Amino acid sequence: MWVAAPTVQAQGLDDEPVASAETADSEVLTSRVNDVVTVLLGDVEAEAVFAPTFLAVVSPEQLAGLTQQLEQQFGKLQGVESVTPTGPYSADIALRFDSAIGRGTIQIARDGEQLVVGLLLSDFETLNDTPEAIKAELESLPGTVSVLYTPLDGWAEPVIALNPDKQMAIGSTFKLYVLSALAHRVAEDRNGWDQRVRLSVKSLPSGRMQDWPEQTPVTVATLAIMMISISDNTATDQLIDLVGRDAVEREVLASGHSEPERMLPFLTTLELFALKGDDVRGGIYSRASEDDQPAMIADLAGEIRGDPERIIKPTFAKPHAIETIEWFASARDLRGILERIKALDEPTARKIMAVNPSVPPPMRKKWAYVGFKGGSEPGVLNLSWLLQDLSGEWHVLVMSWNNPDEDVDKQRFELLGLRIMGLPRP
Repeated sequence: MWVAAPTVQAQGLDDEPVASAETADSEVLTSRVNDVVTVLLGDVEAEAVFAPTFLAVVSPEQLAGLTQQLEQQFGKLQGVESVTPTGPYSADIALRFDSAIGRGTIQIARDGEQLVVGLLLSDFETLNDTPEAIKAELESLPGTVSVLYTPLDGWAEPVIALNPDKQMAIGSTFKLYVLSALAHRVAEDRNGWDQRVRLSVKSLPSGRMQDWPEQTPVTVATLAIMMISISDNTATDQLIDLVGRDAVEREVLASGHSEPERMLPFLTTLELFALKGDDVRGGIYSRASEDDQPAMIADLAGEIRGDPERIIKPTFAKPHAIETIEWFASARDLRGILERIKALDEPTARKIMAVNPSVPPPMRKKWAYVGFKGGSEPGVLNLSWLLQDLSGEWHVLVMSWNNPDEDVDKQRFELLGLRIMGLPRP
């Protein structure tokens, strides 16, 4: 359950093509960028412009899908805005759409044909975009969408507020509550970032630490970085084991969660996998009362004992029980936990959130600080950013999209997030 950086890319393999006596120049690069536009518009076959190594990774159909997705967001692709060579075979490029300039890079091969071997569009400068236009697109998405983009300081009105009080499945974004609980325990000298822990529990991917040897010594900071930056589930469950489920549950309450009963008892990742994978057990649990659920989870934890081999593993091929067995929070609830992390005197938790900010470098430069955690599974997507602008003011952008009937379009939602970040701020 991990969400990647919101970068629209089509990157082919470039294994250093054999060099020839021919050297590309700005005229050749500009011509190739114009050729790319003709392919994206469907006027020329991709094989005439893109190298076989590129098309082995990104098919012509995927290129057409990329164009369709971008035009859904930014209007018709109009043509080339600029080409700035950065070397004999590479350039920074800008493509003009009706309502945005898309910026990125291009690479061409070093042989006589000089076909395109790399293409990346990573930043979009929207033209005359408005909160109303973005909100209308959000409302058109299938399923349920909740978005809150607002300053944290003062009493300024949100820039966008769409269903901000709706309880939504948030996937791995729940790990913010674990991070905050840990950071507050560190502030109380009950744990330390340099404290050593031996791995004693495992979960299922996402992540890497499930493959590390048992009893491997790691620091608490390493666990936290893995939990947030790559959404490592084993690191998460190890931290919950360290600080205690009750400490994380107190953090849910301290953050002002509006419906804590939707989040409690606070599940580990392995417990959620166990409930998702066993429809009978999951169904009994989801129908149980709030009073009965803690004992059921205690029994489950005692049975599986941190061992993934003791559960029925879910497949996550399509949305499953996303309205009943999940971690739930509204956008305002997530604003509350982000506020608690922002308010910490010691900055380590915020530094950990900034390891994988999930925005392309050009957008990152527009902010003094970008911290991120996201979560996803079929039918569930959450993107949550803690942001500090160049004047020092803090903001949050929380976006959730749930659809129990089909998976959601991650790239489309991420592009909408970039558009929101590009709006004027109060």
